[in-house]
Formats: sequence, C-alpha cells, structure tokens
Amino acid sequence: MLEPAQTVKIFQQLPDQKVSAGETIFEEGKPGDLMYGIIEGEVEFWVNGKSIETLKQGDVFGEGALVHRDGTRASTAVAKTDCVLATMDERRFLFAIEQTPLFALEVMRSFSDRLRRLKRSL
Repeated sequence: MLEPAQTVKIFQQLPDQKVSAGETIFEEGKPGDLMYGIIEGEVEFWVNGKSIETLKQGDVFGEGALVHRDGTRASTAVAKTDCVLATMDERRFLFAIEQTPLFALEVMRSFSDRLRRLKRSL
C-alpha cells in the first residue's frame, strides 16, 4: 500500500514544491486550498507560537482546510529541513478519495495518529 504522500504525488496537478528549511508553508488562521504530502524532509507545526509536532517523509498535512467549512488553517507549518512537497487541491482530494478508498483510510489514520499523539502530550 502506498503512503498517503505518494498518493498525493500521483494525483497532484502541479509540480512538486521545493521549500527551504525555515520557510513558512502556511499560517494559522489563514485560508487554505491545498493539502500536502511530504516527499522529502520534515515539517514542524506551531499553534499560538508553540511547537506541537513534527511530521516527516510519507506524512500528509493540510487536509483540514479542505474538509472544514471555513477552510482555514489550524496551525502554522514551517519546513524544519529542506523539503519536497506534493500538493493536492480539494477537487483532486475528493477524486482521490472516491477512486482510492484506501487513500481516504490512510488520511484518516494519519489524522487519528496525530490527534492521539497530541492528546497524550497534554
């Protein structure tokens, strides 16, 4: 089974996005229209100025802005290392979920794992 990030890469319409270490990918509270798959590198997430988690190659993030009605980002994502990211807009996201139900399951599993880690850290 493919990692969720690889599925994003397969269904993406835009070329891979290269992001330098320290560069902000998106900001908390801002509208978002893409989700991301980490092909290479690590991304750190911040809420209210506090680092809450780091994701690595194979992980996906940003899907929240595609599924919540307000479409805003819940955190700030910053490249911890140089990164290569695959991107997917809402239309492609819905198509991927429809055509590859295992992708939907993997995205839910990724989200659930992240939520569990956050709860355990409280």
